Amino acid sequence: MLQDGYTLMHEHVTIDLSGVKKDPDCRLDCFEETVEEFKELYRHGVRNVLEVTNIGMGRDISYIEKVARATGIHFIISTGFYKEPFLPQMVYEKTVEELADLAEKEITEGIGDTEIRASVLGEFGTSKNKMTAAEKKVFQAMSQAAVRTGAPVTTHTTLGTFGEEQADYLIEHGVKPEKIIIGHMDLSQDLEKILRILEKGVNVGFDTIGKLSYCPDTFRMEALKRIASEGRLTQIVLSMDITRKSHLKSHGGIGYRYLFTDFLPLLRESGMTEEQIDTLLIDNPKRILGDGV
Repeated sequence: MLQDGYTLMHEHVTIDLSGVKKDPDCRLDCFEETVEEFKELYRHGVRNVLEVTNIGMGRDISYIEKVARATGIHFIISTGFYKEPFLPQMVYEKTVEELADLAEKEITEGIGDTEIRASVLGEFGTSKNKMTAAEKKVFQAMSQAAVRTGAPVTTHTTLGTFGEEQADYLIEHGVKPEKIIIGHMDLSQDLEKILRILEKGVNVGFDTIGKLSYCPDTFRMEALKRIASEGRLTQIVLSMDITRKSHLKSHGGIGYRYLFTDFLPLLRESGMTEEQIDTLLIDNPKRILGDGV
């Protein structure tokens, strides 16, 4: 059950992509520093975090549980598979149905031999401007699992590309639009594309806030104002997508708190109301995630 307060909709408490990337910075395993940052998030009103690390990305349920106990934040767990080249070997070896069955089991019964269940399918994604054969296999499996379980799905787009195609694929395969989040669309820096995706009835993640080398926050702010004027703010969720040691405040990065110390003040200065901010960080996550998370 979601706790009363803000919900971040695309974060990693711990993640390990260092093997493929050949970069130890991509192994986020700084427990004490992470706990301190999430305690600060708690002070800013965050009570829930959608943790989107899944099979093959270094998901560590016991680690997440320890952070939850130390901080008081409720973490919503995810299942599924990411994108190439980070897919585990089982994606290539198992059938679509077997992959769907595994994801469904993690939602309905529990992960591994634990009683901890996933609530969301994601983050699964596509490569830049394309969906590879293996990624399509994952989309097929995740669509099946979503239809069977009713669980929300959350995707990864590479630099905001292929988002329209993702939305179309999922809807065509029976996933309810209101349960779909197309991720990282702020990185597209293409407001008209974002509006076209919103017209399909799905949700969109502005979930790389603070990653200024990819997209200025001024674009995110202006885009949110336009989306609000179009009556589509109820389809947007926010997050930061912290994935590296160097993203942490203690390691010289902006830290998880940046959304609250820097981005929300920017929104307020632009004229966005507290009611609109609550729509983004409270109401929309509650609607998408539903009960029982």
